[in-house]
Amino acid sequence: MRRLTLIAAAISLGACSTSQNTPSEATGRTVPPVPEVAHESRMEHDAQLVDTLPEPALQKHRALNAAPMRSAEAIAQPMTKPASPMVVMPEPADRERYQSLDENPVKLAAQEPVSTFSIDVDTGAWSNTRRFINSGRLPPVDAVRVEEFINYFPYDYQADRSDHPFSVGTELARTPWNGNNLLMRVAIKGKDVAKDSLPPANLVFLVDVSGSMGSADKLPLLKSSLKLLVRQLRPQDRIALVTYAGQAGIVLPSTPGNEHHKIMAAIDNLSSGGSTAGATGIELAYRTAREGFIDGGINRILLSTDGDFNVGVTNFDQLKQMVERERKSGVSLSTLGFGTGNYNEQLMEQIADAGDGAYSYIDTLMEGHKVLVNEMTSTLATIAKDVKIQVEFNPAVIREYRLIGYENRQLAREDFNNDKVDAGEIGAGHTVTAIYELTPVEAPGLITPLRYGSDPGPDQHKANELAQVRLRYKAPGSDASTLIERIVQRDSTRPMAATSDDFRFATAIAGFGQLLRGGKYTGQWQLSDARALAAGALGADRFGYRGEAIRLMDLASALTPNRPEAQARLE
Repeated sequence: MRRLTLIAAAISLGACSTSQNTPSEATGRTVPPVPEVAHESRMEHDAQLVDTLPEPALQKHRALNAAPMRSAEAIAQPMTKPASPMVVMPEPADRERYQSLDENPVKLAAQEPVSTFSIDVDTGAWSNTRRFINSGRLPPVDAVRVEEFINYFPYDYQADRSDHPFSVGTELARTPWNGNNLLMRVAIKGKDVAKDSLPPANLVFLVDVSGSMGSADKLPLLKSSLKLLVRQLRPQDRIALVTYAGQAGIVLPSTPGNEHHKIMAAIDNLSSGGSTAGATGIELAYRTAREGFIDGGINRILLSTDGDFNVGVTNFDQLKQMVERERKSGVSLSTLGFGTGNYNEQLMEQIADAGDGAYSYIDTLMEGHKVLVNEMTSTLATIAKDVKIQVEFNPAVIREYRLIGYENRQLAREDFNNDKVDAGEIGAGHTVTAIYELTPVEAPGLITPLRYGSDPGPDQHKANELAQVRLRYKAPGSDASTLIERIVQRDSTRPMAATSDDFRFATAIAGFGQLLRGGKYTGQWQLSDARALAAGALGADRFGYRGEAIRLMDLASALTPNRPEAQARLE
């Protein structure tokens, strides 16, 4: 049955439209070809990375990458055949765990004019979804967190020259799936820090070596990914290696970062077996990090696991509370997720949030290179912590609003000014994007007005103000927050086709994510519309991430949704 499903998907892809470049319905523009630089960059990276793989993982890597990259022109066109053979993976047991989330509802600006949430720089939901699609099936709805889809991709946001560690910008355009509405993007750009300028790092690799980590997409891939990071370390950096299975132990005490051979030998000697005492490993990792603590430096644990804790403290809330207590020591914790079948994605994402770190899912060595090499500075170095966003909408201008994504990052209105409330962190060079869908007062909304409700009436002094965007953040090592404020003017609205490539591409990805969740708020918009919008907004695409997104949309269009009523939207 599994093989028949994959064959049907491949046939469906082959039947896709073969039409040439056509104007996009969403933008009114002809879809351009993908720049060749994306293909060349991916080829260069592949050649550099393959020699780090152990033999079992090398065979898997060759299988996954056996087919040649499609040409730039071919990527921008709808697929007439699969870009590469579907990889048949074992059918996972129903043991993968995801947090159940309902999409943010539409809210009336007159009743709830203020929206408050914590920023999120996690990206794991995108790469995890890629794993599902490449295996020939769509992800579970709860595996799709739209903000992580959007924030997976780097954007060319311009940094300002202010004293703040990041810049804040907004952009406004008509909504492609509802011409009556607007999309408002809040764009944050963290200031870049050169790798050589990073403060010294005290890193602890916390590696799961339990029996569940034995498959090629887990411990072997994990080891190769960690070795990519080791090659970036400097003499002033220090690294320790802590493992856990039935019990935890220190495999490599804190070692200077330039002793690459010693560190890699310790990684090569890792093997899997036994049960999973994750809590014990976390405790030992924090103790090791505190012993090697560097004042003014980077002090971080990288927890690498499938999250299948089954010995000792296994209660989800107790594990989160443990990490929340430990972060007060100044040591942060990020998570790197691996594997399928028994993967505990909810734990990985929430533990990283509690540990003042970020969550990434590594499904290929290329993803390991993206997280640990290309984005090393943002992965390791925090430039702002407890970053919160609060948007106040002008009810005289905006009837309704809806925040796309960030469902598990919502904060109470009063939390914004409470410096004791934890929020998200921004790494050096990070870009963070949040998108609101807005209904102007003159447009029909989804919520029936109250018969006896009050009318806010126009305020002539603020008639052009659509919203006020506020951000609070703390500098690393500080307990007091700093406030940033921006006014969004209604007359800054532009047609979608006239906006930046970054805005159009982020909108396409936001639409793709919503469609995978069932398309509750996207009307008659379909996956083909998202694809056309993305293909017309590829930009430079230095590493080919945007081109890959289009290929995933092509594959997704051939797969059967989890909910039958969503089939038409994905065709």
